Amino acid sequence: MSILGVRSFGIEDKDKQIISFFSPLTVLVGPNGAGKTTIIECLKYATSGELPPSSKGGAFVHDPKDAHETEVRAQIRLLFTDVNGEKVTIHRSMSCTQKAKNCTFKSLEQVITRMKDGKKVSLPSKCGELDREMISALGVSKPVLNHVIFCHQEESNWPLSEGKALKDKFDSIFAATKYIKALEIMRQQRLKQTQTVKECQIELRYLKQNKEKAQQIRDIVATKESQLISSKSNIQQIDGQIEPLENRLIDIDSKFGMVMKLDNDIKALDSRKKQMEEDNKELEEKMEQVFQGSDEELQDVYQNHQRTVREKERRLTDYQRDLERAGRECQRLNRVRADLLVEQGRLQLEADRHAQNIKNRDAHVRSLSSYLEMEGYDRLPFTSLQLESFHRHVSQRLEQERETLRQIMDDLQEKEQQKQQSMDEMRDKKTGLERTVELKRDMQGKKQQELRNIRADLQRLEGSSSRLQELENELTKLERELQQAVRSSSVEELRTDIEELQKVKTDLDRTQKQLDQEMQNLNAHTTARTQMDMLKKDEAEKEEQIRKIKSRHGDDLVSLLGHFPNKRELEDWIYSKSKEINSTRDRLGKLNKDLASSEQKKSHIAAELRKKEQQLMSDEERFFSVCGSQDLEQDLGKLQEDLEKISKQRAMLAGATAVYSQFISQLTEERAPCCPVCQRTFPSESDLQEVINDMQSKLRLVPDKLKNTEQDLKRKEKKKDEMMALRPVRQSIVQFQEKELPELRNRLQIVNRDIEKLKADVEEQETLQGTLMSEEETAKACLPDVSLMDRYQMDLKELERKIAQQATKLQGVDLTRTIQQVSQEKQETQHKLDTTSSKMELKHKLIQGQQDQIQKLKSEVNETRAEKLQLSSNMQKRQQLEQQSVEFTTEIQALTRDIREAKEQLSPLSATLEKLQQEKQELMERRRQKQEEGQEKINAIKEKVKTITAFERDITKYTEEGKHEYKEQKEAELQETNTQFHEAEKQKEKINKDMGNIRQDVDTQKIQERWLQDNLTLRKRVEELKEVVAKREARMKEMGNMQVLQLR
Repeated sequence: MSILGVRSFGIEDKDKQIISFFSPLTVLVGPNGAGKTTIIECLKYATSGELPPSSKGGAFVHDPKDAHETEVRAQIRLLFTDVNGEKVTIHRSMSCTQKAKNCTFKSLEQVITRMKDGKKVSLPSKCGELDREMISALGVSKPVLNHVIFCHQEESNWPLSEGKALKDKFDSIFAATKYIKALEIMRQQRLKQTQTVKECQIELRYLKQNKEKAQQIRDIVATKESQLISSKSNIQQIDGQIEPLENRLIDIDSKFGMVMKLDNDIKALDSRKKQMEEDNKELEEKMEQVFQGSDEELQDVYQNHQRTVREKERRLTDYQRDLERAGRECQRLNRVRADLLVEQGRLQLEADRHAQNIKNRDAHVRSLSSYLEMEGYDRLPFTSLQLESFHRHVSQRLEQERETLRQIMDDLQEKEQQKQQSMDEMRDKKTGLERTVELKRDMQGKKQQELRNIRADLQRLEGSSSRLQELENELTKLERELQQAVRSSSVEELRTDIEELQKVKTDLDRTQKQLDQEMQNLNAHTTARTQMDMLKKDEAEKEEQIRKIKSRHGDDLVSLLGHFPNKRELEDWIYSKSKEINSTRDRLGKLNKDLASSEQKKSHIAAELRKKEQQLMSDEERFFSVCGSQDLEQDLGKLQEDLEKISKQRAMLAGATAVYSQFISQLTEERAPCCPVCQRTFPSESDLQEVINDMQSKLRLVPDKLKNTEQDLKRKEKKKDEMMALRPVRQSIVQFQEKELPELRNRLQIVNRDIEKLKADVEEQETLQGTLMSEEETAKACLPDVSLMDRYQMDLKELERKIAQQATKLQGVDLTRTIQQVSQEKQETQHKLDTTSSKMELKHKLIQGQQDQIQKLKSEVNETRAEKLQLSSNMQKRQQLEQQSVEFTTEIQALTRDIREAKEQLSPLSATLEKLQQEKQELMERRRQKQEEGQEKINAIKEKVKTITAFERDITKYTEEGKHEYKEQKEAELQETNTQFHEAEKQKEKINKDMGNIRQDVDTQKIQERWLQDNLTLRKRVEELKEVVAKREARMKEMGNMQVLQLR
């Protein structure tokens, strides 16, 4: 192996190091840092491509900084013998580039070189392919290389890892996962084959039963065929006798069918005649009188009657429109009257509030004037001039109060400032003294710490003179021992002996390599003979496997294809069968899709049918729950009449409140009241009071009655809206019953027929698909064995070629020496080599021991000399430290005296400052009380003025907006609206009376119309009865001509 540019190995060509490894073992020895680990890392990188742990490559290559280069290239070459005994060279290159902050590692050329036919063949490869090629050439797996053979010393403790990590390492080393997977596959294959055998045994039992049953059926068929032949001859004879009888029977059947038809027609006509006679008799009984005139006269009377009824209905419709118009006008006037009554109540409330605001304002003005001791504001009501004077006097008084408060606050503020100035002067004196005490205390502490340090140094230097003498004696002794060790050293002689032993070792290594080559040649010939036997054995096994495959699948494949195919033919046949299965599957999928679509369509139609039926039931329930009958229009008419009555009652109650209130006010306010209706005077006060009490009791009952009436009106209107909304529901019910539900039922029957047809097609396609898939599965089950047989045949050809090659290698071989002789010589050479290596290692250890002893003595001499110099320097500083100690002691005493004097001056200053602080606090509390009292009085005045101003603003707003005139205007409008409403009510009553008369006439005309219609119906039924009697007589005559008795 050659190494260049790795770790401490140089990067120049002259620095390349070549290492030759000996068989069976090479031991690497040397001191720390000699490069033993680097050689192992190079072997590991060359064989497996793995870098050392804790290194990303940058630390593995020679450091560019040490080489004074920006890029360093490294190279490792390894020459070894592969498992076939051939020489192989692996060449791996890499580089390390110095960047601004770190180094960048990169793998470069990776080449494998082999000797083929005496020539070198180089195969450049990628890292992954090259690593696999190396594992194949070495015959050892990568985990064995990384964890066993070239295990790094930092990872050598992996056998002590945790259980899971240790198991993973052992599994990778022994390739346990591959064998576990192989065992699992074998176990699954065995279970599968066992299941197949069981299924085949069950199928064989059924096939035997089917075979026996088939034989029985064949015997039964033969017997039945002979019986069939004799039966056919008998049938031919009977057929000749039956034919004339059948012709006669056909003729009789045709005539008998006509007779039966005529008989049924006669019976039907008899039944119809009887029913018509009964209906005519019932109709005559129901009619009081039968019209005696002709049909033309009856028709003329009926048409004239129709014209009269239509005219009256037209007039009734016109009255109905007039009635609706009058009702709408009454409702409009009623709404207007109700709105006016509400507006009148609101205006009355505002007038009352206006009067109350004037009273409240005057009361507040009188209260504030008495609070401020102002004269001239005792008599009510106040004029505008008095109010303006009042506001002016209040403003002046408020300004006076503010000025008085400001003067008091300024005086107190000036006294506080004087006290604060005295406090600041005292505080400055106190702060100066406290600062002086603190500074002197800091200086005192620093001086005391320095004094303690000086005294500690003096105490430490007291024992240094005796220690100095001891160090001088010890230094003399160590220098004498060092000189004696240097004179007794024999390092140069030992190095000369090592060089001589190295030459002897090199000769022995050369001899050992020659013996290894000779041993390899002998092993190669032995291997060739062994491989020849193994190849012939493999050839026999392959032929036996091919025979077994043909015997196992021959019958199935011949029955399917007509011959035993190869892999290509069988794959083509499976492909064609797969296409046919896919085609069948597509057809089946389309049928299933159509079936699913039909099923979905069926479910959709069924759901829609159920939904329509539920909707029909829901609509019918809703219709009956709201209407209660089938005649919607009649119920609506009755409900409309109820609404008109309730509306009149509500309008009457709404107007009664205002009328009664007005009447009561007239009777109570006037001096000589009279009746508001008849204008008569009351004979006594008791009669007047009785009328007032009666109207007040009625007035109290009006709001409850009005509320109940409005609730009843809302309930009726809501019911009317619900009944109006039922008109489309009625149309929907008819639509469901006559059209939509029958159509959905017909569609559902059609879809059911389509689904039955699709299910039959699906069943047929599934049967065909099952047959095709069974054949395909059989062929696919044979395909792996057929593929295996093709591979066996190719392996046989390869084995024949290898057998020929091995035979060529063994021709002309003459083995003069045995493997035992060569092995004996190798052992002797190896023993000499081991002895020489042991001697070299012993001399290396002697050299290392002498060098370590000399180095240890030099270190002790240097340490003793340094300690002696340090003690000499410390002895010179002792007098200087003693003088500094005296100076620091004097300064500390002076600082202590100054601190005591400053503390004595601080005590009277603190007492004076505390007294000034208390006086200032009292002044501040007094100023705060004065300010709160003055501000509270000013705020009270402001609040009262604000209240008075709010009342005046509301009073002014009411007057400016003209609310009093507007109230009188609305009262006049209310009176006019009442007059119009009474006139509209009279017109509505007149229309209702006329409509009642016309409706009574229409009902009378309808009875006459029903009598005329019954007469027309009776005459039509008499004509139909005559036609039925004529048809019956014709059928009886036709039946008599057929001679029914002869047919029987």
